[in-house]
Amino acid sequence: MRRWLDRAQRWASAVKRDVIALWYAARDPRVPWYAKGVAACVVAYALSPIDLVPDFIPVIGYLDDLVLLPLGIVLAVKLVPPALMQAFRELAAQRANRPVSHAGAIAIALTWAVASGLVGAWLWKHFHP
Repeated sequence: MRRWLDRAQRWASAVKRDVIALWYAARDPRVPWYAKGVAACVVAYALSPIDLVPDFIPVIGYLDDLVLLPLGIVLAVKLVPPALMQAFRELAAQRANRPVSHAGAIAIALTWAVASGLVGAWLWKHFHP
């Protein structure tokens, strides 16, 4: 049991480090534009204080954190040149605090607002006399 917990903690630390490394990658001019785009999307979502699917929703609330986010990180890491990714990981390991993505929070809030508006319009159209 203890070995499993240690592995899970190391994995979580690596994920946090890679998110911050991708934050650096999204800003570096040496990174290809397509890798920057994927990295920026992953970082914006990972560092956003708002989840696209709130965690209180059973099962799917954690699906994005446990499946989608790690897959996005893996894809973004694969697109960044390995030597640069290693340098970004070293920078991330030295960084004491985690950045926050206000742009990601705004994008998620807008997504929820648009979805709510569309659902509201549909309900109004179908159930209003």
